[in-house]
Amino acid sequence: MLMFCPTCANVLVVEEGPKSYRFSCNTCPFIHNVTRKISSKKYPKLKELDDVLGGAAAWENVDSTAETCPKCGHDRAYFMQIQTRSADEPMTTFYRCCHPQCGHRWKD
Repeated sequence: MLMFCPTCANVLVVEEGPKSYRFSCNTCPFIHNVTRKISSKKYPKLKELDDVLGGAAAWENVDSTAETCPKCGHDRAYFMQIQTRSADEPMTTFYRCCHPQCGHRWKD
């Protein structure tokens, strides 16, 4: 936790005084004795994650191909290709199993 000097607005440093710890300013004579425990927690607000593949709507109008699902062994899978790296790298192919009870997703 940072504390600032009310006189010159510099950061206060912690030092050991004669009886207890204290905050002191390095540029002016300001001193604040610590008489109780000082703590403060502030958690940052996390931003919402975007679904890179476009969510469930992205899989609505995709084609299927003869690809075996590694989870259930079904012989058909939906697929889509997305450029996930730089332009000189090949596209990444994403698959989703066509079997209604499986729906396993993987990439190639």
